[in-house]
Amino acid sequence: MLKAKKDHPTSKEAQLFAALGDNTRLQLINRLGGGERNSISGLSAGMKLSRQGVTKHLRVLENAGVVKSTRVGRELHFSLQPEALTPLQEYLDLVSTQWDDAIERLRSLVEEK
Repeated sequence: MLKAKKDHPTSKEAQLFAALGDNTRLQLINRLGGGERNSISGLSAGMKLSRQGVTKHLRVLENAGVVKSTRVGRELHFSLQPEALTPLQEYLDLVSTQWDDAIERLRSLVEEK
């Protein structure tokens, strides 16, 4: 959980931001956003990336805690773990509040003159 006065993301939050900082990984998250598990074959369908490439991106997301893999027979199925994104939302809310406060202070200074 974030502290009220926290100015910098933790290494875990930085890892989450890094994992989400790739268009392919965002596409995979979008494909898993419906809440259903999906196989590597299903996730790679229609993408201009090999199954091995998709697997590497899924591993980055899994290491960051954004997706979880489950073995179903011989296949791995992946599912989105939306609760993993909560620290990012909290951090972005904090930064947004800080910016709003800074803009309000600037507005007050300008209006005083």
